[in-house]
Amino acid sequence: MTYVVTENCIKCKFMDCVEVCPVDCFYVGENMLVINPDECIDCGVCEPECPAEAILPDSDDRSGAWIETNRKFAASWPNITRKGEPPADAQEWNGKPNKADLLSPEPGQE
Repeated sequence: MTYVVTENCIKCKFMDCVEVCPVDCFYVGENMLVINPDECIDCGVCEPECPAEAILPDSDDRSGAWIETNRKFAASWPNITRKGEPPADAQEWNGKPNKADLLSPEPGQE
């Protein structure tokens, strides 16, 4: 089992989860974070740290296609180990539905 970053992270990208990860398995995109499922040790410490509640176990039905999205982008985005600044409008995007089409494939800044 692994944890998965899901749709609500898009344009929120709070990054509270990054610094608690004991294996540094987060990767940063322009407007979202992902977890490398091959590096995640299923400890679960990241899940309660996410203000957007965007991190779920892969056993949760809501994680669905996000498992492959996490795997795909973890292979090309830079690893992130420290919390950065979330977007200025992050709180406005928190909880908005149907953000999947807004996912940028561009890498973020470490």
